[in-house]
Amino acid sequence: MKRETRFDDIRPYWDEEIPDAMRRITESRFFPALVSFVFPDENVASVKEKMLGFRTIYDFQSSIMSEVNRQIIARSITDLTYEGLEKLNPEKKYLFIGNHRDIVLDPCLLMYILYLNGHDTGEITFGSNLMQGELVIDIGKSNKMFRVERSGNPRDIYKNSVHLSEYIRYVITEKRESVWIAQRNGRTKDGVDRTDQGVIKMFGMSGPKDRVEALSELNIVPVSVSYEWEPCDTLKTLEIYATGNGKPYIKRPGEDMNSILTGILQEKGRVHFQICEPLKRDELEAFKDMPHSQFHRSVAKLIDRRICGGYRLFPNAYIAHDIRYGKAEYVDRYTKEQYDAFLNHMARLYDINANDVLKDIFLGIYCNPIASK
Repeated sequence: MKRETRFDDIRPYWDEEIPDAMRRITESRFFPALVSFVFPDENVASVKEKMLGFRTIYDFQSSIMSEVNRQIIARSITDLTYEGLEKLNPEKKYLFIGNHRDIVLDPCLLMYILYLNGHDTGEITFGSNLMQGELVIDIGKSNKMFRVERSGNPRDIYKNSVHLSEYIRYVITEKRESVWIAQRNGRTKDGVDRTDQGVIKMFGMSGPKDRVEALSELNIVPVSVSYEWEPCDTLKTLEIYATGNGKPYIKRPGEDMNSILTGILQEKGRVHFQICEPLKRDELEAFKDMPHSQFHRSVAKLIDRRICGGYRLFPNAYIAHDIRYGKAEYVDRYTKEQYDAFLNHMARLYDINANDVLKDIFLGIYCNPIASK
């Protein structure tokens, strides 16, 4: 396939760029620490030798990223389940649009599930705020991650949106790979999964004038991920609390990396992925005569119904609801042991009972999906 150069500013690596990336990764001062996590029973020299022999992205993903996922699952997930793979044709490429609860794990675990079941892995959006530092860039771009520019003035934002839209369409229709993207900019922090209609508008910027055709050829598949223990629940609570005065939240240096590491290492309990029903052309046709904003909003709501419908409610959601509202409405959905475990989890994080606002935010993160569902 002809190498497309107009996307060099955002694309992942090509296979021929992998050897140099592996050399840089193995020369990083952080490499021994990475080896100790991913390959606890191997020495640094042997892992380095293996990685220096990689020649393709598949080599890196099948040998390194698959083991990364296995270690994360073994160390922090009690049960990883998934449903809906039968809805996918292995020969077809899709645009997976998912609710976003963890910066790294949502797409990486999905790709691991696809890999385990004989599907090709897809490319993954990665915010420019995260794609920083040589090591992160090399690992990300070797793992099919591509850059999404998050900053700029309105003109820059529009230009970047068109560029992103063109790249996504190119990957699916010409490069013949699938893509994962979050349903909105940034993680869901309050437990309410909603698709930004601006994302839908962006999808169509690069396509035919026929809005239905522009979305149909992307083969959009909503994906719903549910965590028993919400990744970074404390950090999300504090961020929402900090924005309670209406001022924008200014992240501290290194905060994104802290969230990435916390999400990876924190106990997550059970995790479920639901591959939802792909959007059908006739569903989109029902919106074709609507004004643009209403069309985008209607498609977003259709995706929301799929994602919220596929969300798995664990006992923690019902426990949080009953505590938040002082009821025993869902007492049949959890045990006393589960109730006590939830209370103990809150108590370990901070003295949440000392601040009613913090407590309400924290409980909302867990129980808001009940209302959405």
